[in-house]
Amino acid sequence: MKPANNHPISVAIVGAGTRGLGYARRATAQGARITAVADPHSEPRASFAAEFDLAPNRVFDDAAVLLGGERLADAVVISSPDTCHADQAVLAAQQGYAMLLEKPMALDEDDCVRIIEAVERAGVVFTVGHVLRYTPYTQVLKELLSSGRIGTIVSIEHLEPVGWWHQAHSYVRGNWRREDESGPMLLTKSCHDLDWLMYVMDEEPDKVSSFGSLSHFTAAHKPLSATDTCVTCPAEQSCAYSAKKIYMSCLGDPAREYWPLSMVTRDTTPQGVLAALEHSPYGRCVYSCDNDVVDHQVVGLEFPSGATASFTMTAFTPLVHRKTRIFGTRGCLEGDGEVVRLHDFAADRTEEHRITDTHPGASAADGHAGGDDALIAAFLDAVATGDTSALPSDARTSLAGHRVVWAAEKARLSRTVVVLDAPDTANAPVA
Repeated sequence: MKPANNHPISVAIVGAGTRGLGYARRATAQGARITAVADPHSEPRASFAAEFDLAPNRVFDDAAVLLGGERLADAVVISSPDTCHADQAVLAAQQGYAMLLEKPMALDEDDCVRIIEAVERAGVVFTVGHVLRYTPYTQVLKELLSSGRIGTIVSIEHLEPVGWWHQAHSYVRGNWRREDESGPMLLTKSCHDLDWLMYVMDEEPDKVSSFGSLSHFTAAHKPLSATDTCVTCPAEQSCAYSAKKIYMSCLGDPAREYWPLSMVTRDTTPQGVLAALEHSPYGRCVYSCDNDVVDHQVVGLEFPSGATASFTMTAFTPLVHRKTRIFGTRGCLEGDGEVVRLHDFAADRTEEHRITDTHPGASAADGHAGGDDALIAAFLDAVATGDTSALPSDARTSLAGHRVVWAAEKARLSRTVVVLDAPDTANAPVA
């Protein structure tokens, strides 16, 4: 259902954390109105309501109440915890909301199918927030591939450098540290990347292998002198994963005060940070947490065309752009999020395509290098016009990427190659 043309797009936000707040600010900057919010936590909910001047009857502690009553917006952005996505998305579709659903779409295939059925039955605009599809970098890379400059793609190498402190923050101390509370890391972090590889290849893989483990952030690597919290630890100064170092270094940097520091405290003074770390999960020793997600993983993909791809996710890097090499029959590409280098075999010449020359700000660390802004722009335009052609990540496309993730996890745990069959049949391992 399209909104009337005589008013800005109205948007409700489910989940007032950093992603929901970021989406809301971007939507507002692009002319939308934020008209409602739901979040079970009082502090971010109240702060969000004050920033967007929401009346008390437009502020909810229960998303089901917001989504289940009278429609309060043209569209909804669902950026709640991963475990909530399926029920909230189904309810939003039933109420006729256009929807931007944060990744992952859901934690299992049955819930993804529930969402697909609800969205298709309601006929609403829907997309999943696979922001890597929308970056200026991806647009440039896709244009070069489509031009045939490197011929037919034969193989791809893709690296996601998570960043040592980001791993500690989100996947050792933070909300995505345990599979039973969120999902495997390949789903909660790297479904972006597997989705992106399929987008680049314009093909879905049919065979998947994977290896990886939790190798470092365990009790076995805890220094003998270390305590369970960084604030009191005598080994803290020499520890690369010191919470004091990570969060105190955010002070004075607005981007890092917004994330990751706001996950720990909103008191941006040294005293406030230290006081928060004494009692916060984010102050725990990384070797004394209850985390169980992997800290490194490799995925191998084979496509029906015979092309192959390898994906590596690792914690043990700086927090920098993803890096990709694409090998074709007439040339090859190397990209790092800011520059694409193309080597033409026939001319034996390398040329550079610098993204920031044509898309200023695309190298920013926040906003997924311009992907968040582009996603919101495409979503709002689709809601306004009903034309979803600029939204390449619909429900079924997202499910296809998620199925690759689940196949990779099955392959990792069973040490087999997993064959991806049609969506209505089970994956079958082969020897």
